[in-house]
Amino acid sequence: MKQLILFTFSILLMSACTSSNKLKYPVTTKEDVVDNYFGTAVPEPYRWLENDTSAATEAWVKAQNKVTYQYLDQINFRPGLKKRLTDLTNYPKYGSPFKKNGNYYFFKNDGLQNQSVLYSLATLDGTPKVLLDPNQLSTDGTVALSQISFSNDGKYLAYSIARSGSDWNEIYLMDIATGKLLPDVIHWVKFSGIAWKGDGFYYSAYDAPVAGKEYSNKNEYHKVYYHKVGDTQNKDQLVFENKDYPLRNCSAIVSEDEALLFIAETASTSGNSLQFKDLNNPDAEFVTLEAGFDNDYSVVDHIDGKIYLLTNWQASNQQLMEIDTKNPGRENWKTIIPASENVLEGVSVLGGKFVAQYLKDAASHAYAYDLSGKLLYEVKLPTVGTISGFSGDKDDNEAFYTFSSFTFPPTIYRFDVAANKAEVFRKADVSFQPEDYVSEQLFYTSKDGTKVPMFITYKKGMQKTGKNPLLLYGYGGFNISVNPGFSVARIPFLENGGIYVIANIRGGGEYGEAWHKAGTKMQKQNVFDDFIAAAEFLIKEKYTSAKKLAIDGGSNGGLLVGACMTQRPDLFAVAIPEVGVLDMLRYHKFTIGWAWATDYGTSEESKEMFDYLKAYSPLHNLKPGVRYPATMVMTGDHDDRVVPAHSFKFAATLQASNAGNTPSLIRIDTKAGHGAGKPIGKVIDAQTDMWSFIMYHLGMKPQILIQNPGD
Repeated sequence: MKQLILFTFSILLMSACTSSNKLKYPVTTKEDVVDNYFGTAVPEPYRWLENDTSAATEAWVKAQNKVTYQYLDQINFRPGLKKRLTDLTNYPKYGSPFKKNGNYYFFKNDGLQNQSVLYSLATLDGTPKVLLDPNQLSTDGTVALSQISFSNDGKYLAYSIARSGSDWNEIYLMDIATGKLLPDVIHWVKFSGIAWKGDGFYYSAYDAPVAGKEYSNKNEYHKVYYHKVGDTQNKDQLVFENKDYPLRNCSAIVSEDEALLFIAETASTSGNSLQFKDLNNPDAEFVTLEAGFDNDYSVVDHIDGKIYLLTNWQASNQQLMEIDTKNPGRENWKTIIPASENVLEGVSVLGGKFVAQYLKDAASHAYAYDLSGKLLYEVKLPTVGTISGFSGDKDDNEAFYTFSSFTFPPTIYRFDVAANKAEVFRKADVSFQPEDYVSEQLFYTSKDGTKVPMFITYKKGMQKTGKNPLLLYGYGGFNISVNPGFSVARIPFLENGGIYVIANIRGGGEYGEAWHKAGTKMQKQNVFDDFIAAAEFLIKEKYTSAKKLAIDGGSNGGLLVGACMTQRPDLFAVAIPEVGVLDMLRYHKFTIGWAWATDYGTSEESKEMFDYLKAYSPLHNLKPGVRYPATMVMTGDHDDRVVPAHSFKFAATLQASNAGNTPSLIRIDTKAGHGAGKPIGKVIDAQTDMWSFIMYHLGMKPQILIQNPGD
């Protein structure tokens, strides 16, 4: 430790400099730490970087950021790019309205506000009133709303906040009529809903963590509590815990009519148990609907004694099922909307109908059914894209949704459920000309013959010369699909001749559970093969070349980037692993990492699984003497989802290994976490730095950005 302390003083004196175009990085101390897995020794020289609160780690972070920002400062179009991104971001951004207790509510950002503001409306043509402005909760915008929940009687608003991007939440209460904050405060909330029943609500929380280890220690013993308005947290009633299984999460759901309480328990990111209890009967016991974790069960609603569940039980692409609360045995379950060839993503009860959202080739479709499951009509959408924010009351024919695509800015529609008629309610006023761009879907063949879709967006008139700068993005995990969506951050890249591509690789949810499973555990290599095949296809078809190809991904997508750049360093010019899972041997030892084991497996479960993980773990496959792409690792110092140690150790190893003249940088955002709730100012700064790095190393010369940097 004395060696590390001395190191912190010397490291701060070092600065970035170039010698033969090769950066001089801060020296990262190596320790003699070795782990043993099934007889295989694995060195861990940078284990000390896992201690995110130590003085040595803090000094290392400051020194690395100094090098990174000195490098970025020399990119001459970076100031112009920041101005362009700021101008593009500066437009009013609205969320879909939703109705509660006769009033309308919506979120709005005037343009460059760090956080969106919650407004209330008596009527749609009335004057909005500010109900809650999270920008007033901090001076720098780093306190963000995580969720809101209105009591069913319309008296109270419960809301949770997160600080500096952490997953830790605090719950507060507001008297809606007066706008005054109540004294109720609930701490150490994480992975929780807010489910109202009467004059209180259910929530999930952990015991207070060890001081100094709040952002890294393993999360254990999740519990469900009931809080009554006016009580202190120590009086909250413990409703559910599972002492026998510390590595499980639990959540409470209350039906809209407040008749039923559901407890869902998870042991990973897929599959859950489910039980319910009659809240109108004080003596009622919990009734188990599913005890295992092999399938997903999501509560849609409770109507007239019937529970409606969305599940992949016996249905890889999901189905809607009806359960009689008086006869809940599995043998009595009834299929209402059967599984189809397309993925049933979600079901809402709107205007006395089921409105079902499907995913077909990674794009949204929507259909209305009556409560018996009879198909009534398809909801017509403007183009290939994505629906979000479908909201409305189950007995009200008025609903709202937002639609967007790569070249279709977010547009809010007011939907008449009875008439199947949608009209534009609010359209984003973005400085963007969609008619100047093309977005298309293509299919390519992966290594094992699997057909994989990709979306390609580019400026009209683009010629396939094999020299176009191209950014390839992917995720490939946890049954999460990457769908067409709009982002102003891509516009400068597209304006200057860049091509933006998303590959819908295995591991995601684009084609249901089978597609997901094909990219998990001992089949995880399929994910990387799909992404590499996408790059090879784009080069073969002369969209780009290896010298003009950048890759980007975040979280599990950061793992994707890390694995692909270590397996095929020759194939990419630039790599951006954002908040990535990069240490596959130790990921499960931090915060909620243990929950990812159903996708990844763990290094401790068997020699075969250890060998497989080690074979692709990005951290453990960096090799000295290899020329790696220009890389900028990105993370946040408060990331307690994927702890920054992943990025720290990977960056240190990459700097020590890279034999090329390309930079191996790490950008560590302060007072920032995994991404959620980041203030707009920090978002723009991060986008500026990422796209500057990408465009610079793809040889792009965006003249408009260079010519007007100070305007």
